[in-house]
Amino acid sequence: MRIEITGHQVDVTPALREYVRSKLERIQRRFENLIDVHVILTVEKLEHKAEASVLASQRTLYADAIATDMYASIDLMSDKLDRQVVKHKEKLKDHHRGAAAVRAANFG
Repeated sequence: MRIEITGHQVDVTPALREYVRSKLERIQRRFENLIDVHVILTVEKLEHKAEASVLASQRTLYADAIATDMYASIDLMSDKLDRQVVKHKEKLKDHHRGAAAVRAANFG
């Protein structure tokens, strides 16, 4: 997984970079087919915004969050991404695989 972190109106410090990477590792553990992640950190007046675009195997997932602290916005954004990844992973499962065998046994 390739992670690109950029900042608008904010310097991305090594501490922020490491914090974002640690939060995204949790998401990568849930779903291994993540290809590319682009994170944009923005500061506008008193609002700190974190947004991320994740290129997965078959879909692009997007999440953003606004908070009064940059670390809080990164936390909220990673939680949103985590929920989306779990939902995407569930959709990829074949839930009807066992149903055909049951129908064949009943009607066979």
